[in-house]
Amino acid sequence: MLNNIYKIVVKKVKKINILITSVGTRNKIIQYFKKELNGRGKVIATDCSDLAPAIYEADKFYLTRRITEEGYLEEILEICKKEKVDTIFTLIDPEISLISKNIEKFKNIGVTPIVSDYEKVEMCFDKYEMFKFLESNGFKTAKSYIDKEKFYSDLENNKINFPVFVKPVRGSASININKISSKEELDVIWNQSKDLMIQEFMNGQEYGADVYIDMISKETVAIFVKKKIKMRAGETDKSVSYKDGKLFDLIKDFTQKAKFKGIIDIDIFEVNGEYYISEVNPRFGGGYPHAYESGVNIPKLIINNITGLVNEEKIGNYDEEIYMMKYNEIKIINLNEI
Repeated sequence: MLNNIYKIVVKKVKKINILITSVGTRNKIIQYFKKELNGRGKVIATDCSDLAPAIYEADKFYLTRRITEEGYLEEILEICKKEKVDTIFTLIDPEISLISKNIEKFKNIGVTPIVSDYEKVEMCFDKYEMFKFLESNGFKTAKSYIDKEKFYSDLENNKINFPVFVKPVRGSASININKISSKEELDVIWNQSKDLMIQEFMNGQEYGADVYIDMISKETVAIFVKKKIKMRAGETDKSVSYKDGKLFDLIKDFTQKAKFKGIIDIDIFEVNGEYYISEVNPRFGGGYPHAYESGVNIPKLIINNITGLVNEEKIGNYDEEIYMMKYNEIKIINLNEI
């Protein structure tokens, strides 16, 4: 009798198929979603390279053309149909815009993209637009300029000082960022590239926040903050968990005013006891494993939403002084056996 009841319950549990695209080396993300599904569905991965180690963690994977090639979106939509995918998200910046811009095409085939609205995604990728939003909404942030002469005027009036950062208005992974200490250096770099911005050098402690905004209620339900100890290639290499109610309130206020949805990764500086919001990535950050291993289970929150459940707020539900230390691992695959 008990066995029969159990079988009936299991039949009523909906299978959930999750498509994670452009997975690259993000093996942990695949592992976490498989663990949380616990056999209730499949994790499907895509990448353009058969040497992307994370694809081999998935229940099934597809090799696709590059996201910049014609027909890429149609290829992903076909995979969604074939695999009866319920939800999709990507792990690389350029594809976030592509998915967000085409949300309706996914919804029309029954797929829910875990992504913010297109204009919010684009604001994240345009550092000057983000600066304007932060400043106009009363959030502290680094002074930023796309007008070099305006910067020189503020420099003359002691509103800003060297050193400063010069970086592309659009860019990620700390690529082409230069620390500049003089007008001469600035003029040289400014004349070498287009679409640059000048940003105030923030001499303080840097933090990263992994945030989830419920896809149904639109409320910010999870925040994990890590104090960054060491960085490498724009990603957190070593960090320690950190809690501060003032910072939680700031992050919640910001995410609600910006009307983000889903997964958000935020960079923050603390200077002289004040928090400054720096940049926002509308995806899983490279340091997210620190949050998961500390108990902030965003994969579970996503799965809840896809099954129609609204998540309760659990901001700050983790311990302090939990350290993350990244280290190298390898994966050995014989492609002839796959």
